[in-house]
Amino acid sequence: MTMMSDIEEATRLTREGRLAEATALLRRALSGAPEPAPAPMPAPMPSPFAPRRPRIFDVSPETGDATAEGARFLSLNCRTAAGSRDYRLFIPARSLPAPAPLVVLLHGCTQSPEDFAAGTRMNALAEEQGFLVAYPAQAQGANAQKCWNWFNAAEQRRDGTEASLIAAITRQVMRDHAIDPLRVCIAGLSAGGAAAAILGQAYPDLFAAVGVHSGLPVGAARDMPSAFAAMRQGAAVPPARRLVPTIVFHADQDATVSPRNGDAVIAQQEAAASGLRLVEERGRQPGGHAWTRRQRQDASGRPVLEQWVVHGGGHAWSGGATAGSYTDPRGPDASRAMLAFFEHQRLTR
Repeated sequence: MTMMSDIEEATRLTREGRLAEATALLRRALSGAPEPAPAPMPAPMPSPFAPRRPRIFDVSPETGDATAEGARFLSLNCRTAAGSRDYRLFIPARSLPAPAPLVVLLHGCTQSPEDFAAGTRMNALAEEQGFLVAYPAQAQGANAQKCWNWFNAAEQRRDGTEASLIAAITRQVMRDHAIDPLRVCIAGLSAGGAAAAILGQAYPDLFAAVGVHSGLPVGAARDMPSAFAAMRQGAAVPPARRLVPTIVFHADQDATVSPRNGDAVIAQQEAAASGLRLVEERGRQPGGHAWTRRQRQDASGRPVLEQWVVHGGGHAWSGGATAGSYTDPRGPDASRAMLAFFEHQRLTR
């Protein structure tokens, strides 16, 4: 087949729900070799150190991974002119600051909010540190593998998009609870990380900072074929329109989303910055992976950009719990590192 006929056939297979066949076809077309392919967008892969099938129901559907009596893990829905999405909202039992910070977390492909909450342990951290967590859920009708459609050019803007639905969920939580409008941050894994990067650029008036774990920069793809290429080898992307404080986690042995993409997320933001000072630190998780952390700090010493490279890790949430899918417990704790970074950030009006 020619490349164009390959794409047409892959589109037909995708419409019929035959995603594995479509994936394999496009992978062969892009690489020229009949090798196994990743999912057609960043789909989380199990850690090589803890191979297992996803276990979504290891935690209570009512409380997530938090054990404090009185904590709530609500099932909610947000409806707008652009459509609707379900989401889960974790409210700690502990007394919260008034107003409280909010973290929005976007799951990866094939995952659910419950699964992602268990893997990141973010509910337990919210109970410990005092903030709310919202987990938007991608609808299977919007993407058969429940991936956020980061690779679709039409979804990389502000209005009438999946991004607008996630922003609407965020605003709904802010309306219904005492949330500090200057301390709302968003993060995600893989396709969720790529979507979080889009939200940061599309809604700089809403999000104070962004966390991108194993994701891609804004504009890395415009359709499925370019998504495959970006996932495999990275892509040239335009500089950010504005600097949004961003923390990146990416493992250097990620075989699903090239580590070049983690570098590109930072470079994209750095192009909109000036006068930042680089501070580098190296270490090793006890009994686990070595890591490198690079911070770009402003004149006051505040971290504005932060990049963690997990040496030897794969496509999985670093330091995550085995109760959730697609985690690597042997890595440094991405959840705590992101929260520490977010603590320094405030939205500038």
